[in-house]
Amino acid sequence: MSDVPGWLSPLVAAVRSLRPEDVSRVGPPPEGGRPGAVLMLFGETGGDPDVLIIERAHDMRSHAGQPAFPGGGVDPEDDGPVAAALREASEETGLDPSGVDVLAELPPLWLPPSGFVVTPVLGWWRLPSPVSVRDPREVASVHRVPLAELLDPGNRVSVRHPSGYVGPAFTVRGLLVWGFTGGLLSRLFTAAGWERSWDAGRVVDLPESTLRQALRSEAHPGFVVGSAGGEEG
Repeated sequence: MSDVPGWLSPLVAAVRSLRPEDVSRVGPPPEGGRPGAVLMLFGETGGDPDVLIIERAHDMRSHAGQPAFPGGGVDPEDDGPVAAALREASEETGLDPSGVDVLAELPPLWLPPSGFVVTPVLGWWRLPSPVSVRDPREVASVHRVPLAELLDPGNRVSVRHPSGYVGPAFTVRGLLVWGFTGGLLSRLFTAAGWERSWDAGRVVDLPESTLRQALRSEAHPGFVVGSAGGEEG
């Protein structure tokens, strides 16, 4: 990890030691499920740590309008989840994969709403490249979100879904980062020792617009464990 900045080392060590049961209460099914991958890409802007987040297009069939890590399905020509995560991130944001150092893979996670078995891939953005929306049919916006904003206790809430699910979320850059991505970020921050004390009892209902998108895309809470208890989709 000599080329990884010191602030990122605790996260790398934590991810490499995670067991499947540390990340999810429900593992992938013995059979079925489409393989997928997401890129959890951490970098720096002006010396300040950040992470790459996209906002999915608002009329997609699954997870419409949700902030997410870049990613998608593993295609037959991909050489596994790492190649798929880098390819999808490049297609969605225009980033140059040659500037990304892949540091670790998390255990595969099951997302019932979309039927994917997703492998999160941890990357260090050694040589950042410009990013923007490449295909508005898939991506509504692209953000490099400072970790300081995500870790700010004032930007953390618990969200409540009509199904009864309550889980951690982040309010940053005009986005509500919840569900699978919010739960995974929360779990990673805890594992790395970065988390600052926040009021998990501050529960807010999902905004009506977010809920309409989730219902339209048949999304519902999935199975990533978060620090606020419950399970996130």
